[in-house]
Amino acid sequence: MPRIDGCDVYRVVTPRGRRPESVLVRLSGGDAVGWGEMPVPADPGDLSRAWADIEERMGPALVGLELDRPEDVSAAADFGAREAAAAIDTACWDLWCRARGMPLAHALGGTRTSIVTGSRIPPVPEPETVAARVNRAVGAGHTRVTVDIRPGWDIEPVRAIREAYPALAVIADAGHSYTESPEHMAVLEGLDAYGLAAIERPFAEGDLAAHARLQLRVGTAVAPAVGDLETLDAALTLEAGRALHLRPDRLGGLTTARSAHDLAYAAGWDVWCSGGGAFGIGQAAAVALASLPGCTLPSDVSDPAGGPAFVTPPVRSSGGVVGVPLTQPGLGHEVDDGRIERLATRRLRLTA
Repeated sequence: MPRIDGCDVYRVVTPRGRRPESVLVRLSGGDAVGWGEMPVPADPGDLSRAWADIEERMGPALVGLELDRPEDVSAAADFGAREAAAAIDTACWDLWCRARGMPLAHALGGTRTSIVTGSRIPPVPEPETVAARVNRAVGAGHTRVTVDIRPGWDIEPVRAIREAYPALAVIADAGHSYTESPEHMAVLEGLDAYGLAAIERPFAEGDLAAHARLQLRVGTAVAPAVGDLETLDAALTLEAGRALHLRPDRLGGLTTARSAHDLAYAAGWDVWCSGGGAFGIGQAAAVALASLPGCTLPSDVSDPAGGPAFVTPPVRSSGGVVGVPLTQPGLGHEVDDGRIERLATRRLRLTA
């Protein structure tokens, strides 16, 4: 098994339109390397804390570690921010799989050879514009869309989508913006008439009791925000939903995300995945996760087109499908570390 002898960390800005940033982690061991990605948070303080967690705690705890199992990283990941831990955890899985010559999807227990894709519709001001954006997503082959809703902007965009596409899977992401007031509950119950795949994050994060009360009143699956296994276990016990959005960056990595999938799958919940970051590494990890048997809804796993690709082959949808790389080890994509070096605005190297 590989011994981790180096940890390189990069803060990188992509030359794409909005110039999104990620923190990329590269672990080396023997002849193998593994990569992980953390989208840069909006709050500069969160980034500083995550970087410090890697530099002062997680990185030093990993360098020199004999990686008998990818799950061995969990003890080190507990030392830091969840998003930083997710990048470290993904890099450990990638390194371990590459050293063994094993595809990541197989190591996680995946059974699918391809992933059906969905798409997120950015917030737009008019229902007609929403319908036009959905039309483009459907034209690209996506079979599920997620639309943001907020009080005062909820029934109209959902109605516009449903009138244009009666059979399309639609998730309404409420962004924790509703309460149990009579007016808000009337809207959330009214959405039930539109055959949604899920109502995501309707209430404040952690208010599982409110989610449970809504689930009793609607036939649509409710999807509470889940950031750890304890919250998911409580949601299952309270019957606070019937759908789970798996985001490895929010769950601390692939190890916890796989366990969350297993719990939700056993309970009969619907599951879909998404990958964070602009460099394709987070998307590649999400493809492997979405290959698990319980991922029943189309997933947001494709790297946005229109800019330079940092992984080869790019993680992109073709006709609404992304293939699971099963002939190459690890993530199944080669990372352009030369380009990442050139674009990095900050670097850190830890060695044994």
